[in-house]
Amino acid sequence: MRIAVFGANGPTGRHLTDQAIAAGHEVVAVTRRPGSLTPRPALTVAVADATDPAAVDAAIGGTDAVLSALGARFSKEAVTTYSASATAITEAMAGHGIKRLLAVSSSIADPNWRPTGAHFFNHVLDPLVNRRLGRTLHEDMRRMEAVIREADLDWTLVRPSGLFEHSVVTDYHTAETSADGVFTARADLAASMLRELGEREYVHRAMGVITTAVKPNIAKLIWNEGVKKK
Repeated sequence: MRIAVFGANGPTGRHLTDQAIAAGHEVVAVTRRPGSLTPRPALTVAVADATDPAAVDAAIGGTDAVLSALGARFSKEAVTTYSASATAITEAMAGHGIKRLLAVSSSIADPNWRPTGAHFFNHVLDPLVNRRLGRTLHEDMRRMEAVIREADLDWTLVRPSGLFEHSVVTDYHTAETSADGVFTARADLAASMLRELGEREYVHRAMGVITTAVKPNIAKLIWNEGVKKK
């Protein structure tokens, strides 16, 4: 299958690209920074801003499916990356007759998501980090989800919990709407998306994804995902 991956040079997009190629797919890596991707067989790089309709239209031509792993940073200002890119991608897919779309969102998009037994997360970290510091970002994720739900496509919204780096795919669990857990390794997120691409269990639904085999070091996670990225 020939797959377009948006956000291919991001932390999740790199896992997606590597795993897709290893599984025998051809990948069109859509990015604004082509120099950050290592050339290899089965990889085509398309330079495009995901919010530019003309650039997106040109990038996805000839592909069979689109996987979006786009991301944005927390901001006090309004965030539009998710919704604007979703509009450009869904309209371009409709024009090309491409039906299959998987887009990374977040468990936060489920208003009822509260991981079992995670008292500190539910009552301290989630209200402070996700609901306050990340408010504008998650508001735009919800707008993105609304755009995708309205599209006449075979879409799946992919909702990980707190993302962290782990070098290999481990045991993970998926569930409709959201999954009962605090953390998701990016390698597992990518693996779940590629599995769903073939199995189509969650078409026209949201798929929650959590990692069950390993947990991140919290201090290291805060450093890598919060402090270091700034």
